[in-house]
Amino acid sequence: MSTATGVPSPERARRWGKVPEELSARVPVEQRGAGLARDSVRLLVSRGKEVAHHAFAELPRLLRAGDVLVVNTSATLAAAVDATAGHARVVVHFSTCGDDGRWAVELRDPDGRGTTRAHASGRAPNAAGIEVRLPDGVRLVLEEPVSPRGDRLWWARPSDPDVVGLLARHGRPIRYSYTERDQPLSAYQTVFALPSADGAGSAEMPSAARPFTSRMVAELVSRGVLFAPVTLHTGVASAEAHEPPYPERFAVPQASARLINAVRAGRRGRGALAGKGGTAGRTGGRVIAVGTTAVRAVESAAGADGVVRARQGWTDLVVTPERGVRVVEGLLTGLHEPEASHLLMLEAVAGREAIDRGYEAALAGLYLWHEFGDTHLVLQEEPPHAERCSSN
Repeated sequence: MSTATGVPSPERARRWGKVPEELSARVPVEQRGAGLARDSVRLLVSRGKEVAHHAFAELPRLLRAGDVLVVNTSATLAAAVDATAGHARVVVHFSTCGDDGRWAVELRDPDGRGTTRAHASGRAPNAAGIEVRLPDGVRLVLEEPVSPRGDRLWWARPSDPDVVGLLARHGRPIRYSYTERDQPLSAYQTVFALPSADGAGSAEMPSAARPFTSRMVAELVSRGVLFAPVTLHTGVASAEAHEPPYPERFAVPQASARLINAVRAGRRGRGALAGKGGTAGRTGGRVIAVGTTAVRAVESAAGADGVVRARQGWTDLVVTPERGVRVVEGLLTGLHEPEASHLLMLEAVAGREAIDRGYEAALAGLYLWHEFGDTHLVLQEEPPHAERCSSN
C-alpha cells in the first residue's frame, strides 16, 4: 500500500512480527515499585545509524541550550461512558466534538475484564439510526460515518449538548485490554495539560509527554531549553485499527509560532556564520516535538516556505515520508506497533533506516510499549561537525 495516504505497509509487520505481549506496559511506571516516578521510564535515542540507551531522567543532558520542545497542552477527558444500545450493554468512546454539536464516537462491547472490544453493530454500514441510551436520560443517535475510509467512528447527535458535563459525571479514561486495571483520570494527564475554556480535550492522552515532571521541566528551563506550547485534541485511536488519524482540532498560538521561527532563523544564521569562519551547531536550536500530536499541530501551521504561522481549526494533515516535515527536526514519542501509521511520521523525521534500527534495538532491549511504556527520541542525522548530544 502507498504510504502517501498514511496507510502503513504490511512489510514491516511481517519482518518484525507481533510485539510480545509481555512488552506491554500494564500500569504506570510509578506503580511498578517503590521510589519510582513518571520519569523512571527508559529512553531510546535514534539518530541515523546510531542507537543509544538512556534513562528518561537523562533527557536534560541529551538536549542543548536553544533547543525548543513543542508540547501539547490538551487535557485528557474521561471519554468512556457505559450505555445501552437496544438490549445490549455497550461502552461509548467519545472522540471529537464537531462544529455542529455532533460527536464522533466509537461503540465498544464490554469484554468482562474491565476493558472493551470492537462492537459489531456499531461498525456495520447500516448503523445509521441506532439509538444509544446514556446516563441521565441522554440519547445519542448515530447518523453517518466520520470518514469514507471506514465505519469505526460515527457522527452521533446527543439529545443534550452538554456532553462534557456528562463525561465529567459518568465518564472514565479510555482503557484497552493490554492494561491491568482502571486508573484515575490524573494518571492520564500530562504536566503540560491545561483546561480549555470550552471543556474540550483529548479522548486519549497525548502520552509522549507523560514522563515529564515539574522538576524536569524546571531543569530543562535552567539549561536553556525552550518550550513552545500548542494544542491538538486527539481523537480515539482504536487498539485494533491502525488507521491514519482522523481530522482533529488544533491551535498554534502566535507566541509559539514566533519562538519556533526565531529558533530556526537563528540556526540558519549560525550556519551562514560558519561559512565565514564561524562554528555551526554550537548552541542547538533544534525544533523537537513531544509526541506525534505536536508534530501534526506544528506541521499543520507551517507553510511551504517552512514558516510557522498562528493557526487554529481542524487539521486533516497526515505526515508521511512523501510529504516530509517542514519544521520538526526531532520527535520524542512512545513505541508504536509495527502496523501503526505513526511510524510513517517517524520515518518522515529521521528516515526509515533510523526507525528500523531503533525498533530492532527496542525489541532486543525489552522496552515497554503503549501509553505507560518507555520513550523514543528520534533525531535527524546532523552534519559531521555539528555538536552532538551532550554527556555532561
